Amino acid sequence: MNNPIPFAAIFDMDGTLLQTEKVAVPAFKRTFEALKEKGEFQGEIPSDEKFTSVLGMTLEDIWKELLPDQPKQVHQKADGLMLKYELEILQQEDVHLYPQVKETLEQLKQEGIHLFVASNGQDEYIRAICERFEISNLFTDLYSAGRFQTDSKDELVAKLLHDHQIQKAIMVGDRKSDIQAGKANKLYTVGCCFGFADEGELSGADQLIHSFQEMKSIIKNRLAEGNLG
Repeated sequence: MNNPIPFAAIFDMDGTLLQTEKVAVPAFKRTFEALKEKGEFQGEIPSDEKFTSVLGMTLEDIWKELLPDQPKQVHQKADGLMLKYELEILQQEDVHLYPQVKETLEQLKQEGIHLFVASNGQDEYIRAICERFEISNLFTDLYSAGRFQTDSKDELVAKLLHDHQIQKAIMVGDRKSDIQAGKANKLYTVGCCFGFADEGELSGADQLIHSFQEMKSIIKNRLAEGNLG
């Protein structure tokens, strides 16, 4: 049984920690090209804008949006192809975290803050990102829909809070689903304006940030005020 954690910071991955477009967009394109070669997709490959619009969704919802006329077995094949190409790109190409992400996480960790990831991505993908940028040791745990087969970010965050007996937390993300998951679990929410949100999508967040390093002062202020959740 884990000891209760009085306060934690929970972060989405894509569009919050990672500049995902440099990974996801080429991986989507390669996935669709492979499906086309196998005769399992016809038509034009979606635009870059369409690909970035689905980031943050569960994989099931992504393929319902991008491959609405294809059966479930094609969606499952797309899962495998997407993961394969994402891992290749992470290892071989020029990809980056957002500015000051690693430095900020390191400082928060040094100050005793428990850090978590909660992502709708695949488990291997989330772990590969953390290994690529040498940030695995900064997190208490990595939670993903792929790891726990959750149907929504709300459910994933609820499981994280329960499993680690977290008493208060802050939820940080760049999509409406992140803010919704925080609110559904009675957490203070921070919306990242540098991610993939459409205009107004983060209007429900308690606070908005335009650079990741702003997280230091937000957490410091909430701890000082005793507003831990």
